[in-house]
Amino acid sequence: MDLRNDLFKEICTERRGIDTKILKQAVTLAVEIAREGREGRKIGTLFVVGDSEAVLKTSRPLILDPLQGHPDESKHIADPNVRETLKELAQLDGAFVVSNAGVVLSAARYIDTVSDNLNVPLGLGSRHMAGASVSHRTNAVAVVVSESSMVRIFDDGDLVSEITPELWMLGRYSSYLEGLPSVTRRGDDEVTVVSRTE
Repeated sequence: MDLRNDLFKEICTERRGIDTKILKQAVTLAVEIAREGREGRKIGTLFVVGDSEAVLKTSRPLILDPLQGHPDESKHIADPNVRETLKELAQLDGAFVVSNAGVVLSAARYIDTVSDNLNVPLGLGSRHMAGASVSHRTNAVAVVVSESSMVRIFDDGDLVSEITPELWMLGRYSSYLEGLPSVTRRGDDEVTVVSRTE
């Protein structure tokens, strides 16, 4: 049993209907970007997973979309060639829009941000605000890579997980949520899960 799949089911509200395998692919790619950077420098980016039709309606391209016109079968997030392309494109400003089927529909998108009723922790920047906003206004989940090499997941406008890339790559998972943590152990894996507060 994959411990991380269990965690994705825990941290994302059921009503989202997000395919946890696709979300895991996006998070793993985000962790790689946070850890490796590009060309010797740290970069930040945003992946918006699911409810892609609504996300495309509430966003616009910042530049000519480098993914537009390519067939869907050539843009699946699990394809190693696509992943390397996305790492290159992550150097551009803007977000990636990923369908629930795993197709990366668009890159370099500006997410319309509405900050009303959002409770984003102080110190997080505009990329995090955009992730919180899009997850609040649509049924998508946002995966944000910060230039400080952290990966944060937003669901329903709330920060539901904070991932330290080094721990993730070692097969461990670090989570930050409002509430009391509970630690689960399975074999050598130790997982911290914090219940979503209502």
